[in-house]
This record gives sequence, structure tokens and C-alpha cells, in this order.
Amino acid sequence: MGNSFFNNPAMLATPAVIKQDLPNGGFVLTSPYPLENVTRCIGDWLEYWAKTTPNALFLAERAPDGEWIKLTYAQTREKIGAIAQGLLDWGLPENAPVVCLSDNSLEQALLMFATMHIGRPFTAITSAYSRLAKEYSKISSILHDLKPGLLYASDGAVYGPALRAAGQNCPVVLSHNAYSVATGRSFSELLRTKETPAVMEAFARITPQTHAKYLLTSGSTGKPKIVVNTHHMLCANQEQIRQSWTFLREEKPVIVSWLPWSHTFGSNHNLNMALCNGGSFYIDEGRPVPGLMEKSVRNLREVQPNLYFNVPKGFDALIAFLEEDESFARDFFGRLRGVFYAAAALPQTTWDRLELSAKSVLGEAVWFTSAWGATETSPLITNVHWKLDGPGCIGLPVLGTSLKFLPNNGKLEMRVKGPQVFSEYLNDPEQTAKAFDEEGYYIIGDAGLLVDKEHPEKGVLFNGRVAEDFKLTTGTWVSVGTLRVKAVTALSPWVQDVVVTGHDADEVGLLVFPSPEGKALPPAELAAHIQAGLQKMRAEGAGSSQSASRALILDEPPSMDEGEITDKAYINQRAVLKRRADKVQILHRKPRTEAVIVCG
Repeated sequence: MGNSFFNNPAMLATPAVIKQDLPNGGFVLTSPYPLENVTRCIGDWLEYWAKTTPNALFLAERAPDGEWIKLTYAQTREKIGAIAQGLLDWGLPENAPVVCLSDNSLEQALLMFATMHIGRPFTAITSAYSRLAKEYSKISSILHDLKPGLLYASDGAVYGPALRAAGQNCPVVLSHNAYSVATGRSFSELLRTKETPAVMEAFARITPQTHAKYLLTSGSTGKPKIVVNTHHMLCANQEQIRQSWTFLREEKPVIVSWLPWSHTFGSNHNLNMALCNGGSFYIDEGRPVPGLMEKSVRNLREVQPNLYFNVPKGFDALIAFLEEDESFARDFFGRLRGVFYAAAALPQTTWDRLELSAKSVLGEAVWFTSAWGATETSPLITNVHWKLDGPGCIGLPVLGTSLKFLPNNGKLEMRVKGPQVFSEYLNDPEQTAKAFDEEGYYIIGDAGLLVDKEHPEKGVLFNGRVAEDFKLTTGTWVSVGTLRVKAVTALSPWVQDVVVTGHDADEVGLLVFPSPEGKALPPAELAAHIQAGLQKMRAEGAGSSQSASRALILDEPPSMDEGEITDKAYINQRAVLKRRADKVQILHRKPRTEAVIVCG
């Protein structure tokens, strides 16, 4: 199908933006279109589709025997009503969140929607804090701040130690091995409850400003902050997407996704998109890592989604399977309307290989799209609703949104205002006040620039995190985000990712995480490929701040337990630099050691 679907101009909104210049050299971009028809609350979508298309598939999950467990909209609504009644019967406090510690599952989805259906907030916390952690101080601290009214996890045998360590005096619900926790109750208890009018009475009391979710920031700059997501934020954001991706009115989304619901991308963007538009969502138990990616491939082959969402690491893992198996490529691209990447910049090499794979089976390129946002913006700020020629563009502000650009150390720092933007961190007025400028714009900390200064409707280019950038001792600023993408592209396919170094040094360096292809090479051959990549960057005419002079191969992969890699599979640059400070010293030491690869 590819791009031919979008030859009809009605499938995507026409790119348009209003640019207002500011006296300091900055400017503001605003969508010229009004935002309309924002739903009151998340549950209104479920009620609508359960009545309008009761037999349409909404949620699906693999059973242990390999078959799909499927729920229609009517079945989902029935189960959510029972669970919601159970929560009311248990006296769930109005302001205390239901908190989930485990990975995506059908039962987590039902519990999440049931919680929001009666006006209570829901929180999903990355399972790494409870399942993979060596000790539980982090999850205990988070739960102390959240003050949950109920805790949920999939398996008492797996999550019992974290639940016991947290010491929370509230009900604990478990899908399996409930006996493993002294206060544990079985999820099946909730499902056996009979719904009464009390559920819809609670539903009727929900207002647009009712708290829907509490989501945690990544914590890359310190302790995670708890972001209050209201129903209005989430509903406005989906309507902003619908009015830019107008094809969603013609074709319901079919989504297969592994992205965790503890993050706004997987939950607020992807899962809510399926629900808002009456689509189908298949929970992918796979992950973009060896041994689990095969599960994702099986799911994608069977379901054949029409929209595919992932992070760059996920696309890197997918490409190998597409290139090796033409029949899988035909299945994957067979119904696909668009490929969406977010959370980190996509290297040009990854884009090129995906396009080549699509053309080999479709005879044309697939539609690539992207966006930009944050946990605090539920999540979309900008969106691409036209054909892109390459990676980097993050689109234009969605309806009702203003994006301000301010000069900052040679870059343009972006700040945002709109109906999808949060108003507070939970119980943290100090951090809330710091998050906004004097005009009420959220200070997101990212930089951007126009694709074409004369034609702002061509979109915005992402230009890295302002806080990640640093100066060399020569006084030259290094744009970390831009350089990272250049380096990964130049060192492909031997490198999985890099961390840029050079703060308080006179040269830029790279800490290199090799890819599976790189690890398979003899060390000397891998070093030669990396040296060639460094020379390639230098030969392209990049100055000292946009090319690396030295690199060090890391033999230990990034650690999720230590916060070096998130559960969305992207690298936390700051955490790596902190944890591997000794490697940074080795990389920049003079005279250099033999392990350091130099440009030559």
C-alpha cells in the first residue's frame, strides 16, 4: 500500500502554521486551526464503541498455548464494569491511585480502564524497578510518594519481594500466585463482581480536569517526577492526532505494540489511539532483543497491522528479519499505511534500509512519520502529516498548540503551551513552578530549528537536548543529540549506540556499544571499522564539535537496572556518563591507551 494511500489529499491535513517573530530573535509557531470536539473523558470512547461496534475486536493477548485471547468492545466494557464495581466495593479512596508494577497485559489494560471509568487515577511503573532490581529502595520511594490505594502485579511469585519491601498498607491484587503475598487477593475476585448503578454514577461525576493517570518521568536528571495527566489532556491529544491524521476517520487503526504502558508513548499515544478510533490493539509480548524479537515477528506476521509504532532500537532489531525473510517483509508491509518512530532520533541508515525493504516487496516506499512530545504533554506537541524525505523532522504544532523558540547558547530552545500540556507535578509545587516560564509555556528542555526558514510549514527539525550539550575547552559547543545520530549512522551496522563525551576536554569522544554484528567480529576488525567510521565523519567536513576524534568500545551492555537504558530501549546518556566515569577518563587520557581508537 505504502504512500499511494495518501495520494488522496483528504487522508492527511494540509501542513499550515502561523509564525510570529519575537524581538529577541526567537519566534512562536501556532497551528491556524481550532481544536474541536474534545471528549469529556477516556471512558466516553469505550461507552461509544461498546454500543456502536460491540462485536469489533479491541484487545488481544497471547495465551500460554500460543492462541490469541481476544476481547470485543462489548466484552471489554462488561469486564471493566465488574472490575470498577469491585474497586468501589473495596472502598478505593477517590484520590489514591491504582498502581501497577508489572508489564503490559490484558488484565492491566482492564484494570487501568476500570480505574479511570470511576474517576480514580491509574499509574503504571516500569517493571524493572520491581522485577530486575537488586534492591527495592527506588520503587519503595516512588510508592511512598504516590500513596497508592491499591497495588497490582501480574505474579506474586515474581513481584512479591518488591511488594513486601515497599510496605504499603493497601490492598494488593495479583493475577497469579496471590498466596505469595500476605495481603494478596486474586484478580478473578474483581471479575466476579456484579456491576451496579454505582459505576455509572461515578462515571457521570468525572470532569475533564479529573486526574486520569500519574505517569513518572524517566528520572534521567534525578528522582522521577510524578506527572498529573487529566482526562482533558489525554482526550485533547487524541483529537489533535485525529484532526491531523484524518485517515483515522476512514480506517480504524490495527496496532501491534510492545512499548510499555509505564511510558506515555505506549499508553497515551498508542493504546489510546486504538480506543479513541474504535481500533484493535494487540499486546506484543516480544521485545527488540535477541530471543524476544522473534515473538514480535510472529505477531506482526499474523496480525499485519496498518500502523506500526516503535523506537529506533526497535527498528534496528526489525530490519534484520525484514532483510533476511522476504515472506515476512511481504506480511509486515502488506496492510501497512505508515511507520512511526519517536523517543529518539532515527539514523539515516536505518531509514534507508527500511525504505529499501518496503520497495523490494511493495514497489514503493512506505509512509514514514514522526512526532515529538513528553510525558508532560500527553504526549504529542508536534506531528508529521505529510511525506518526509528523510529523518529528523518532527512535524508542526498540533491543533491548539503554540511552540515558542528562544535563543540559547547558539540553539533555539523550544517551549510549549496547549490543552495537552500538564499543569502540575503531584504534590510538588516547587518543581511545578520551575517547569513553566513567565508566559505559562512548559520548559521542555529540547532544541529545534525550522527545516526551511522561508517556509515554516515544512516543519521543525529536532536539535537535541539543551541540557546534554557541553563546551569543549576550546569554547566550542557540542550538540550531543545531533552528533549521536551522525555517529550511529557513520558506524552502522557495527554499533548499536554511542554516548558522546568531551565535557572539559579538547576533543569529542564516543563510548561505543557494539551491535550484534559488531560483537561477532574479531576485536581488531571491529576497531578498524570504527576507525573508518570516525574518518568518514571527519571527511564529511564536520568540525571538531560535530565529529569524534576518539572512541572506546564497551564490553558491558547498557544496564537497565542502573538506569543506563530505559524500558523503551533507548540510551540514557547522563546515566552512562555517571556510571562509567572511569571509562570516560580512559577515553580522554593523554597519552592514550591502546584500547582507545583514534581517527588517525
